[in-house]
Amino acid sequence: MRVISPERGHVLIVATAHDPLGANAGPMPVHRSRLMTAWPGRLADGAAWEIDFRRVPHWLVVGATRSGKSNFLAALITQLAPQPVALVGVDLKGGMELSMFEPRLSALAITRTEASSLLSALLCEADIRMQRCRAAGARSVWELPEKGRPVPIVVLIDEIAELYLSDGTRESKAEATECSAALLRLGQLGAALGIHLVVAAQRFGSELGPGVTALRAQLGGRICHRVHDGTSAEMALGDLSPDAVSVVQAITETEQGVAVVTVGGRWVRARSTVIRPDRAREMAREHADRTPRLAVLSHPHSTDSDRHE
Repeated sequence: MRVISPERGHVLIVATAHDPLGANAGPMPVHRSRLMTAWPGRLADGAAWEIDFRRVPHWLVVGATRSGKSNFLAALITQLAPQPVALVGVDLKGGMELSMFEPRLSALAITRTEASSLLSALLCEADIRMQRCRAAGARSVWELPEKGRPVPIVVLIDEIAELYLSDGTRESKAEATECSAALLRLGQLGAALGIHLVVAAQRFGSELGPGVTALRAQLGGRICHRVHDGTSAEMALGDLSPDAVSVVQAITETEQGVAVVTVGGRWVRARSTVIRPDRAREMAREHADRTPRLAVLSHPHSTDSDRHE
């Protein structure tokens, strides 16, 4: 039995025969595939956890080491890989997290210099899409005819702190500023242009720079795993519900993968499906032929012949 207060003035009592978020919770609920929608796990009531980028275009994912944050990204990519979607990665820890998905990525940046170039290219792509919408009298790419609609792009950033922090040199500060400005611009424009952000962080606070709070305002979807500090929990959920902040701080180390997430304007506990590294690599190879080739992007580790139309 679990007693929570999902909103002020309301108390919800949930009684189940078993823990829907437990390791032996049984098979996932059946769901119907839909473009730009993923089902990375299940909710505390046993229902499938749905992430619809058409409704909530950008997401913030916060979690300490071994909290389940990386597994969530793997579950999300696994769900999006079979779809006609371009997946773009930024992993400044040498590509250790996202490189296993590289056959299915349209681009992968593993240094901040590469990330700066990649984000600039995405801004160029956003400009192209804006011009196309303006010429067609459309307010978003989803109003364009299906055959002429540009492929949706999901940008996965594994650790945003690596983009924002600098070593004090002028060049490093300039790159950090450029990355911060580009991310914020993509957050402001992306929803209407089919360019979506999934920003992951171990810590997410104002110490990363003034652009962090502005970016948070663009990341309407929130997923917060176990964190080591209250500041990260507040940044992830504080502007949505103080009760959610208390609940996420009660997540223990034994509940790896459990998070407090936003669903339909409310918050709820959820847990992502476990994705083993070998399964992740297999999935990336299996769907490599679905990897779109984006003219404005240059893949740091592949030739054009390796990318697919």
